[in-house]
This record gives sequence, structure tokens and C-alpha cells, in this order.
Amino acid sequence: MHLSRAIPLAALLISTSSMTFAASTVELVVKGLIIPTACEPVMSGGGSIDHGKLAAKDLNVDTHTDLPVMPIQLSVRCDGPTLFALNMIDNRAGSSSQHEVLQGLGMTPNNEKLGSVAFGLSNAVADSGPVATIMSTNGGASWYAGSYLGHAALTAFASTSDTSRPIALTDVDARINVYAMIARADGLTLTSEVPIDGHVTLQVKYL
Repeated sequence: MHLSRAIPLAALLISTSSMTFAASTVELVVKGLIIPTACEPVMSGGGSIDHGKLAAKDLNVDTHTDLPVMPIQLSVRCDGPTLFALNMIDNRAGSSSQHEVLQGLGMTPNNEKLGSVAFGLSNAVADSGPVATIMSTNGGASWYAGSYLGHAALTAFASTSDTSRPIALTDVDARINVYAMIARADGLTLTSEVPIDGHVTLQVKYL
């Protein structure tokens, strides 16, 4: 092949190869932000709630049975003023016998959903005094007053005069009210001991 013909052909092949390669790639960006402060959550009693032994005959047959509301104290301590929210990972996901925004209490040996548990924050007090609890169901894009604490929303703290946005806090103490309920007994096999097995992980999410 003459050199005068080879050069244009090589240029065409390089151009075509470049276009094919470019069309077969996609960019991936890894982003984040390292902040100078950190927060540590602590629960009273090691974060354990024990309802003791319940007799199967005392459970409601055709509706769920509400167990006594149990309080637990939550403290969050930060290195300095920090914007943060709380949420939970349900380690018994898929076992809630009620609404999906509630956490589960595990399964019976016959693979029946044993019940549900809900958590609510109250009596929140921060460095500067009482604060309001707020929640977001869209990842923090918007906020409104609410006490729900769980896997289906972010929960944060706000000024009592403005519940539209979280505020930065160093220390906050609040009560977690634990609302557990057992599923209707006519849908459960209770011929042997069945453990109530709710288990969640509380997370601090930095905003």
C-alpha cells in the first residue's frame, strides 16, 4: 500500500476507535464531606427493654395486643455544635405485623410475624433548653414537626419556634417511648415458648 493511502486510513481507524471507546464509558464520582465533629448516642439500660413472660391466653384473639409503653433515655453527645439526625435500621426487617413503617418483633418458629414495635421521641432538652423533634421522609429536603423514630424517616431537633429545619446541637437528651404490640393470637402458633425478638440499630446521620 502506498504511504499516501495508508496515512488517511490510519487516521480514520483511530478516529473510529476513539468514538467507539467514548460511547462505551461512563463516569463514576465518589463524593462526601469530612466534618471536624462527631456525635455519640447512648441509651439507658444498655438499650434493652424486657417485657418479661406473657401468657398466650392473655393475648387478644382477633386484634393486636398492646404491651405497656416502656421508656428509655437517650443521650447524644457531640464534640461541638453539629447538624445531625437520627434513624434506625430494623434488624428484623420484614417481620412487622402492622404497618411497614414500624419495626418487627421477629418470627415464630412457624414463620408467622409476631408483632411490631414503634418508637417515639419526647421531652427533648438540648444545650440551650427544650427543643422540638422534627422529621423528614424525603432525605432531609423538607422537615415538619413529628416524634416518630424509625427506619422510614430522619428525625432531628429544632427550635421550638421554628420546626422547619434542624439546628446544630452539642448535647441533647430525650426520652424514647417504646410501643410494642403482639399480633392477633388467632394467627400465631403459640404451643411452645416464643421469644419477643425486636432488634434495631440507632444511627446518627450528619446533615
